[in-house]
Amino acid sequence: MASTWVGISGWTYAPWRGTFYPKGVPHRSELAYAAERLDSIEINGSFYSLQRPSSYARWAEETADDFVFAVKGGRYITHILRLKNARGALANFFASGVLALGPKLGPILWQLPPTLQYDEPAVREFLRMLPRSTRAAAALATEATLDEDRMFLRTDADRPLRHAVEVRHTSFDVPSFTELARAEHVAIVVADTAGRYPVIRAATSDFMYVRLHGDEELYTSGYTPESLDRWAAEIRGWVGAGLDVFAYFDNDVKVRSPYDAMALRERLASSSRP
Repeated sequence: MASTWVGISGWTYAPWRGTFYPKGVPHRSELAYAAERLDSIEINGSFYSLQRPSSYARWAEETADDFVFAVKGGRYITHILRLKNARGALANFFASGVLALGPKLGPILWQLPPTLQYDEPAVREFLRMLPRSTRAAAALATEATLDEDRMFLRTDADRPLRHAVEVRHTSFDVPSFTELARAEHVAIVVADTAGRYPVIRAATSDFMYVRLHGDEELYTSGYTPESLDRWAAEIRGWVGAGLDVFAYFDNDVKVRSPYDAMALRERLASSSRP
């Protein structure tokens, strides 16, 4: 049976202290506090720089057994290399500790820059380079060039590894990209960006990945009860079609994302979990 995970993009935001995080909750306990109220969280720090294995291991320890992390792929790969000649960078990314999450490792998110246009050969090469299991990721990680104390090269079990791509240039909104994503079993992120970037709702894998950046204003506006009802209905439709769904709120500027996530989670409370 298909399942849903609802969460937030990141959890370390100063404006959340004293609002979402009650006064007295120490910084080191913020992840545990958020994880008690949500199903999943996107790790965003991995987008800006390679994290340490000790950090991934600590995050896994601080969350419940059924909690899941999505991990955002590095911007060095997506924004600097722009997906080209990325094997070495991918090896470093997967060696940096991602596998230390163990069974809590969920999808890997690859967010492309708004200036990156659809280049079918380059995108195909990149998607085919992505490891599709934790064992394959561990094998790729052995090619890393990081210092030994910055690497984690093992997996406790061989599990499928899912990937999702968030596009931000209108040139991707074409049938050939959808067909390529489906052929490579990669999810195309359904991104609500207040109309700024394209929205592609095609199911191209066995799961859907939703990012809710703001209903009316990017990263800022919250979601009305009516809007959350619509998203809940859409998610139920995907689940009814046999697709797992991961949904994350990224409208953090005015401390809306955790409350919107909890509200959507309540609407989906009848969804079962294996």
